[in-house]
Amino acid sequence: MDGKEERKDGMKKNKKSRRPEIELKGIIFTCILTPTDTDRYRIVRGGPSTANSIAVLAKLKDGTVAAIKVLSAESKQGVQEFLTEINVIANIQHDNLVKLYGCCVEESHRILVYGYLENNSLAQIFLGAGHSSIQFGWHTRRRICIDVARGLAFLHEEVQPHIIHRDIKASNVLLDKDLRAKISDFGLAKLIPGSMTHISTRVAGTAGYLAPEYAIRGQVTRKADIYSFGVLLLEIVSGRSNTNRRLPEKDQYLLERAWYLYERGGLAELVDSSLNDDLNLDEACKFIKIALLCTQDMPKIRPTMSTVVEMLSGDKDVNDMTVSKPGLLSEFMGLKGGGDEKDKVNTKYSSDAVFVDSGKTSSSGMDTSIATMTFNSIYDRSN
Repeated sequence: MDGKEERKDGMKKNKKSRRPEIELKGIIFTCILTPTDTDRYRIVRGGPSTANSIAVLAKLKDGTVAAIKVLSAESKQGVQEFLTEINVIANIQHDNLVKLYGCCVEESHRILVYGYLENNSLAQIFLGAGHSSIQFGWHTRRRICIDVARGLAFLHEEVQPHIIHRDIKASNVLLDKDLRAKISDFGLAKLIPGSMTHISTRVAGTAGYLAPEYAIRGQVTRKADIYSFGVLLLEIVSGRSNTNRRLPEKDQYLLERAWYLYERGGLAELVDSSLNDDLNLDEACKFIKIALLCTQDMPKIRPTMSTVVEMLSGDKDVNDMTVSKPGLLSEFMGLKGGGDEKDKVNTKYSSDAVFVDSGKTSSSGMDTSIATMTFNSIYDRSN
């Protein structure tokens, strides 16, 4: 006997520790959390199609701490599509992408093994969705912006075929113990060969970050990711989420507010007032201008991500660049004013998720997306 008892679900339980030990495609891991730990740890669930998914902390055989994501049996993503995307992601490595250790597909069960990042997501510890004592000075924010830009540039330009993430947002940017940023959650990712200009697909993503041309026509390009990154950039510099309906109407939509201030030469008003000693106001205003370049209404004039990296790093001057009006999804969808809904695009909209030609909507207070694979982070509520 090896000191382990076989369970009905195929897992082995170590008799000494009483914690389940699981073998997954050559990866053996032991769960760190037991059922009694759930009162201390909060599970952040994914979108509607992954509502039954869970994430737990685990330790790999070599001692590495990982995050184990168990997808719901109701996931709509086909096994072949799931495997194709996972195999591509598993074979790429970059300092600014979350590491995928492995995955498993057996009947309706789908399991992902991700690298665990100690500081969870930008949405949780920076934009107010969670509780954190971490101070985000300007240099930290600057570095996070550049980290995300480099990760996205790698996906867009260095990987073959290129990868469009389709859900760049604050909750999909995870931070390690040194507050270095890594892009996570490739559940909506699409592969685009270099010979193709776009992919026609069902629209999915998160409201506030979604490029208007993608929402309207269902044709996704890398420029849709660049638009989403521009919105994220505004959030990091301003310290607020892209939509806040508790504010006066003129301030509710961050991108619209940024454009209003840009036209009047008042970008400094958008910079987070909590930034103090290490603030470089000129650089912060430059970052806002770069964000506006990324969110311009015409996709073809948005910069590439490698150019964005150069601009953020100071290797490319942006002072003489002309910025055109940003694309505003709210104008297409009649979210402001009393437009006739019959004249609007056939899109179901909520504060959290966007569904096209679907009878489902989500109006929860959580940041969700239409994903068939969402990396769920865990944070300790006892601190």
